[in-house]
Amino acid sequence: MTWMNRCRLLLATLLCSALPAAAANLRVASAFDPQTLDPHALALLYHTRIAFQVYDSLVGRDEKFALEPALATSWQMTSPTSWRFSLRPGVNFHDGGAFSADDAVFSIERAMTPPSQRAFQLKGVVAVKKIDELTIEMQLEAPDAVLPEKLQFVAMMSKAWSETHGVQRAQDFNGKQETFAVRRANGTGPFRLARYEPDARTVLRRHPGWWGWSDARSGNLEQVTYITIRSDATRLAALASGEVDMVLDPPYQDIRRLQAEPRLQLLQMADIGQQYFTFDQARDELEGSDVKGRNPFKDVRVRRAVYHAINIDLIIDKVLRGQGVATGALLSPRVDGSPVELDKRLRFDPARARALLAEAGYPKGFTVTLDCVNVAWRENVCQAAAAMLTQVGIRTTLRSSPSNQFFPKLSQGTASFIEYGWTASPDAWASLNGLFRSFDKSGLGTFNAGRYSNPQVDQLIDAIRTEPDLRRRRAMISTVLRMVGDDLAYIPLYRRTLNWALTKNISAVQWPNDTLELRWVRMK
Repeated sequence: MTWMNRCRLLLATLLCSALPAAAANLRVASAFDPQTLDPHALALLYHTRIAFQVYDSLVGRDEKFALEPALATSWQMTSPTSWRFSLRPGVNFHDGGAFSADDAVFSIERAMTPPSQRAFQLKGVVAVKKIDELTIEMQLEAPDAVLPEKLQFVAMMSKAWSETHGVQRAQDFNGKQETFAVRRANGTGPFRLARYEPDARTVLRRHPGWWGWSDARSGNLEQVTYITIRSDATRLAALASGEVDMVLDPPYQDIRRLQAEPRLQLLQMADIGQQYFTFDQARDELEGSDVKGRNPFKDVRVRRAVYHAINIDLIIDKVLRGQGVATGALLSPRVDGSPVELDKRLRFDPARARALLAEAGYPKGFTVTLDCVNVAWRENVCQAAAAMLTQVGIRTTLRSSPSNQFFPKLSQGTASFIEYGWTASPDAWASLNGLFRSFDKSGLGTFNAGRYSNPQVDQLIDAIRTEPDLRRRRAMISTVLRMVGDDLAYIPLYRRTLNWALTKNISAVQWPNDTLELRWVRMK
């Protein structure tokens, strides 16, 4: 049996529970697995893509990515430090239990409590209380004029179900905890979990009782099977043979060919998120390096040398095949308050990089390990960058890891040098707090992988959360981004062009956060 036939046999096995051909059964391939179905355990794109088909939040977004009601039908600021939310009546969980204020209070408190990785979104919420069966009120430590913007992806769970199954607290993902909520789910969303096989497939089935199906935008899917296929070639082989209907991450070298394929369509959009390198700035000695007793990355001249050493335009051209845009900004200009002028990068200048290393006391350079997730396009970018860094004296060894090993390094801050991406929301605060705020376990700097710390930046980020004047808020956001940029805490790399390859009988809405909303997908 050939390698390709073995791949197809594997795919056939994975798809064995599919519905009859007449049903609207969507099969989606991606290189990534959600890792867990606990909606508060992770705050990663590949988890969000699936978990939030099963779970609803109080607020959602429309086709244009603007905020709209979900499980909350309306909200209002009732005092400078309180917000009241009216909950949608007649909503049931997948197990038949009714959704009420008790569930909303429980869910918000669960999301706020470590080890939840959603706690960073809710910083400043000090209490949530039930007013009546369909009304809750959130109490804040200080005014927050944009609180509703932070509530997307704060999932509503059943209090009774969670208590019955001992999952009152979020899974400790970094601690490799196994709980009932990891492979089982009970949300109010448009799809219910039928089966989750880690690193293989996730099967979702339509929840007929979902409150939103009467919306004119609704699609007709009955079942969706997400299949994890790490190999680029195998994902495309599955699409070509009709064994899957959609690939969320087609390889860049095949984009032009896919555009010319008559039975396929390619949806494309600029990413609101982007990729970075960041450095260990906490430890006094750089772990795994041949420099002992020192951490070169604590010196801004070394961080600047890294920036000058990377020819990002060449990487975009040769590795990403043009499917990206170089960025000097730390957040996309699509994020409110991120100035367009910050998008200008430092020039590629390897001679300047060598001179900066010498000025910093490293004329012969040093060794370092670069951590990257083991997905082909990200590995290839890291490999290209490692070669460029080595040429200027930063002798870089690439270490690729699967998702379940890589992401804990990110959130635990254990890497010396790491590549990762961040998917921003239109409001800047959650990104500033998640990436650039000094880390602590209460939900500050949750994804600050290098443990960068600047007290002035911290003060501004905390003030942005409570600033009601939009003009002042935008000015403060701009100041934070300039300060972090001047510190070179992160090296901004590029924003991808998001590509989804799918058969022409499918209509779907593409969001700039690379998330497919199954509720709107229609198959002919």
